Amino acid sequence: VIKTLISAIFLLGLSSSSIAEFRAAGHATKSTTIEFPALNCRKHSAVLTEFGGVGDGKTSNTEAFKAAIANLSQLAADGGGAQLVVPPGKWLTGSFNLTSHFTLFIHKDAVILGTQDESEWPHLPVLPSYGRGRDAPNGRFSSLIFGTNLTDVVITGNNGTIDGQGAYWWKKFKEVKLTVTRPYLIEIMYSSQVQISNLTLVNSPSWNVHPIYSSDIIIQHLTILAPVDSPNTDGIDPDSCTNTKIEDSFVVSGDDCIAVKSGWDQYGIKFNMPTKNLVIRRFTCISPDSATIALGSEMSGGIEDVRAEDITAINTQSGVRIKTAVGRGAYVKDIYVRRITLNTMKYVFWMTGSYGSHPDPGFDPKALPVIKGINYRDVVADNVTYSARLDGIENDPFTDICISNVNIKLTSKPKELQWNCTNIQGVTNQVTPEPCNLLPEKEIDCPFPEDRLPIDNVKLKTCSISGNF
Repeated sequence: VIKTLISAIFLLGLSSSSIAEFRAAGHATKSTTIEFPALNCRKHSAVLTEFGGVGDGKTSNTEAFKAAIANLSQLAADGGGAQLVVPPGKWLTGSFNLTSHFTLFIHKDAVILGTQDESEWPHLPVLPSYGRGRDAPNGRFSSLIFGTNLTDVVITGNNGTIDGQGAYWWKKFKEVKLTVTRPYLIEIMYSSQVQISNLTLVNSPSWNVHPIYSSDIIIQHLTILAPVDSPNTDGIDPDSCTNTKIEDSFVVSGDDCIAVKSGWDQYGIKFNMPTKNLVIRRFTCISPDSATIALGSEMSGGIEDVRAEDITAINTQSGVRIKTAVGRGAYVKDIYVRRITLNTMKYVFWMTGSYGSHPDPGFDPKALPVIKGINYRDVVADNVTYSARLDGIENDPFTDICISNVNIKLTSKPKELQWNCTNIQGVTNQVTPEPCNLLPEKEIDCPFPEDRLPIDNVKLKTCSISGNF
C-alpha cells in the first residue's frame, strides 16, 4: 500500500508538466484576476512573454528571465516593487538571479524546467561555512532560482511547478563524474524577508529549497516530490538562518525531508552563524532511507530553539534525528517537538554522535558538540522496528533529554533490543515500550514553549495579478 501511495504521488508530480502543456494549448477568452498571499504587493507587473519567453518546453528562456528581472529591478527601485508572472506553458531555463522587492509568480499551468545544458548553470565559489562543495571539493553550480543580498523577495504561485529534471544530475553523481556540486532548485543567500510558497517542486538535481545566511523566512504550502532513491534530494534545508517558519508542506524525497544546518566542521565553527528561532508545523514526510526532520549533521555554527509540532511521517527511516560528530563543535540545544504521528518507521528516536563525513582532514578532534535540552512529547507510532537508538559521544554525553507521553507499536518482527542507549542522560514519562535505564521514569511533561516567535507575527497581504491566462 505504501509503495502504491508513493508511486501515485510521484506520478502525479511528474504529470504536472503534461497537464500544463495540455491546458496551455487552449485559448483564454477573458481576463482573469488571481489573488494570492504575499509579504508585499507590487506596483509594477510584467509577463515573461514580454521579454521573449517561449513556453514550448524546448526553447531556452534563460536570457528572457534575466532580461525581465533586470528590467523589473529598475522599476522596483521606485519603492513600489515589481512582479514577474510566468504564464501557462513549459519554460526551459538555466539558472537566473532574483532581485529585491520582487515577486516571481508561477501560474498553476506553468512549469519552469531546469535545463540539462551545463553551460547555462554558472559556477559559484564554495560556501564559506562549508569549505568545499558537498558533491566535489571545487565550486558549485548556481541554483535554478538564486538570489543573494536581497530584501523582500517572494517566490510563489497558485501551485505552479518547478521541475529540475534531476535524472541527468543523479546519474552523474552516481557515476562519480561531478567536478562541482549539483545545483539546487531554490537558494537564497544573505537575505531577509523571504517567502517561498504555494508551489510544486519536482525532481531537483539535489536539495530543493536552501535558504542560507538569511533571516525572516516564510516557507509554506509546498509540495516537493522526488524518487525515494534519488541522491540528496532534501526537501527544505534552513542553513544558518534566523526566524524561519516552515508549515503546511508535504515532501517525498530520497533524503531528509527537512534538514536543519549551520556549517561544516572548522569552516562552520569559524563562520559562526547558527540556525535559531525555527518553527516547523503541519508537515508530512515520506522518505524510506532518511529522516523526517534532521538536525545536522552540518551543525558547526549551532542549532537552537527549534519548535516542531503536528508532524506526520509515513514509511520514513526516522522521526526527528540529531546527527553530529567529533570535529563539529557548536551545539544543538533547546529543541522542542510535540504531536508526532508516525507509521512504518525504522526508528522513532535517533541521535548519532559518530556521523563522520568531514570536508577534509583539517577538523579539530577536540571540537566536541554540545547536545542538550532535547524534548519530545505526545508521539504515536505504529509498525516500528526500533523504538530508539541514542548514541552520544564518549566523554561528551548528550544531556537533558526529555521524552513523555509516547506510545510505540512494533512491527511483527521488531528488534529484540528496543532502546539502544550510550552516553546520554535524561528522563522519560509514560513511554511504551519501556525505555533504557539511562532515561529513568520521572513524573514530568516535557516542555514546549507557548510564546510566539517573531516570524509568527508576520502578516501576509492579499495581492493579485491579472491577465488572459
